[in-house]
Amino acid sequence: MRSVQLFGCLIAAGWAGAFPLVSDLDNQRVWGLIAAPAYLLAGLLCLTLPRRFAAHAAAAVALVGAVLAPLGLLALHGRHQSEVMVVERSAHLLLTTGDAYLPHPAVVTDYNPYLPAMALFGLPRQLLGDSTAFARVAGDARIWFALTFFACLLAAWRLLRPSRDRAPLLPLAVLTASPLIALALAVGGVDLPLIGVCCLAMALAERDRTVGAGLVLALACSLKWTAWPALPVAVLLLWRLYGRRPAARTALIGVGVSAAVIVPSVLTQADALVEQVVRFPLGMTAIRTPAGSPLPGKVLAGFGPTGHSISMALMTVALIGVAIWLLARPPVSAIAAADLLAAGLAIAFMLAPAGRFGYLALPAVLVIWPRLAARRWSSRLPVPPLGRVPDEPEPALPRG
Repeated sequence: MRSVQLFGCLIAAGWAGAFPLVSDLDNQRVWGLIAAPAYLLAGLLCLTLPRRFAAHAAAAVALVGAVLAPLGLLALHGRHQSEVMVVERSAHLLLTTGDAYLPHPAVVTDYNPYLPAMALFGLPRQLLGDSTAFARVAGDARIWFALTFFACLLAAWRLLRPSRDRAPLLPLAVLTASPLIALALAVGGVDLPLIGVCCLAMALAERDRTVGAGLVLALACSLKWTAWPALPVAVLLLWRLYGRRPAARTALIGVGVSAAVIVPSVLTQADALVEQVVRFPLGMTAIRTPAGSPLPGKVLAGFGPTGHSISMALMTVALIGVAIWLLARPPVSAIAAADLLAAGLAIAFMLAPAGRFGYLALPAVLVIWPRLAARRWSSRLPVPPLGRVPDEPEPALPRG
C-alpha cells in the first residue's frame, strides 16, 4: 500500500502545484502554494514512517496543509470566491427585506443562482459580523458548509456501516484532504452541503427512515435545483425495498417542505428567481456565468446559439435516458441509488452549457462514500432490509 499512498500524494501535489501556474484566481493560487508542499510531505511520511502510523500521519499532514491552513488564512483575511459573498448577501437580504434575490442584477456577482435555503449558511455572518478575528472566521459561510458536509457524511456512514467497529476518521480525513474536496472547501465550498445531504438521503432511504429522508431531501431540493433528481431516486429506492406507503410518505414530506421554503420566493420574486436560479446557470442571460471549465457542453455553447441549443438537447436526451433506466431498474440499495444519481448529475454537468470541473465532486463522492461506509463494491444488498422481502406478508405464528 505504500506505493499506492505515495502515488496518490504525488498526484495531489501535482494537481495543487498546477494552480499557481495556470489559475487566474488569487485564492486558488494561494491554496496551491500551501497544499502542494503538504501533499509532498504526506507522501514522504507514507514512505518513511512505520506502516501502522504512516497513513494516519500522512492524512493529518494533508488535512492541515490542504484544508485547515489555507482555509484559516483566507477566512482570516476575508478572501473567498464570489459564491460565498453571494450566500452571505442573500442572508442579509432575507433578514432585511424578506427576499433573497436582488431584483435588478447588473453585474455577475449580483446573481444568486441558489434556492432560498442556501441563505441559511450566510446567517452566522449576519449574527457575528466581522469586527474581530474570531467573528471573521466563525461567521464565514465556508465553515458552515464544511460542518454540514462532515455531519451528513458521518451520519450516512453510521447508517450504512454493517458494524460499529470504528469511526470513519481516516476515510473522512483522506476524502476531505484530497484535492477533490480540499480546494472547494478552502476557497468556496458552496456545493459541499449538497454532497453531504444527498449521501445522507440515500442512506436514510435504505434504512427506511422515511421522515428523516423526506426532511433531508427537502433541504437538498431547497438548496439547488440540481438536487431535485435526488427525490425521485430516493423515493424509488424506498418503494423497491419497503413498498408504496413509505415511498409516498417520503415524497410528500420532501415535496411539501421544499415547496414551503421555495413557494414564498416564487410568489414574491418569480421573475428574479427564474432569471437567477435557472437561466443564469444555464448560460441563458445577457451576463454570463463565470463557470467556464472546458467541459463538452461549454465547448459546444461556445459556437453560438446553435451550439448552445445542441448542448441543451444532448443534455435533455441523456437525462431522459437515465430516467428511463431508473424506472426500468429501480435501485435496490443506497449504493445503487447513489450511482444512478451520480450518473445523471455527471451527465448534466458535462453537457450543460456552463459548468466547472468542481461540480463533478458531487457525483464522485456519491460513488465513493456509500461504498466505503458499507464495505462492499456491489450495488446489491447482501440481504433484504429487516430480513424480509418488501410487501411480503409476515408469516403467521403457530397457535398454542
